[in-house]
Amino acid sequence: MPLTTTRISPDWPCQVKTPGSYDWERSAAKWLRDLVPARYASYPALIRHPVLLARHAQIQVQHEIRVARTALQTARADLPALGLPESVIEHTIKMYAAEVMQLQHIARSVRAVSQALVERGR
Repeated sequence: MPLTTTRISPDWPCQVKTPGSYDWERSAAKWLRDLVPARYASYPALIRHPVLLARHAQIQVQHEIRVARTALQTARADLPALGLPESVIEHTIKMYAAEVMQLQHIARSVRAVSQALVERGR
């Protein structure tokens, strides 16, 4: 039975238990760790403070969005010089566009989890 009546965002990740439920913070931390480079998993501050891990995940995902957007914006100009066929270039452009959309969804999910962690700490 949930300890709080926190309203779940439509962007709430399915891998994270409902805020207030048993062990939800652990599920949030596990999900967030999967979003950052593996070497960060060993930093004690990020292990002990999920809200700090959430902050880092937000920054990480924002950088990934910028990288995917740059790849998308430069693909049509840069990829022909690599000798790639037009069909591969078009597929790559679609891939980058889909990745930007997916990363934007992940960013919203990270914000929702981060907000719940901050509210838990109050």
